[in-house]
Amino acid sequence: MKCVAMLTVAGGMLAGTLLPSEAAVLNTMDDVGDAIQACWTPPADAGNSTVTLSFSFKRDGSLIGPPRPTAAKVAGDDKARKAFIDAAIAAVKNCTPRSLSPALAQGIGGNVFTLQLVSPKK
Repeated sequence: MKCVAMLTVAGGMLAGTLLPSEAAVLNTMDDVGDAIQACWTPPADAGNSTVTLSFSFKRDGSLIGPPRPTAAKVAGDDKARKAFIDAAIAAVKNCTPRSLSPALAQGIGGNVFTLQLVSPKK
């Protein structure tokens, strides 16, 4: 049975962002969402856009395969759509592997998660 968790992450950068190897142990899926948010930089001209990615973790905090876009609403043309989706996928890839607490690692392995990345409204 697959578990689906929805994380909503607002676009934006955080000052003093740590690299994944420097980050603290993550205890909850909210922590995972916050960590990915710190890596998320939407394209400057994204307007009011969103993309939902689907991905899975191994128990060691690394990804099982690349994130896959499952839904997208992107302002602009095909080039803007591709840039937005690519930036979202890069945020997830660049923020992994993560250090997971034993409890989170126990329940996370192989489950499918969805993450919605949202650009700031202009």
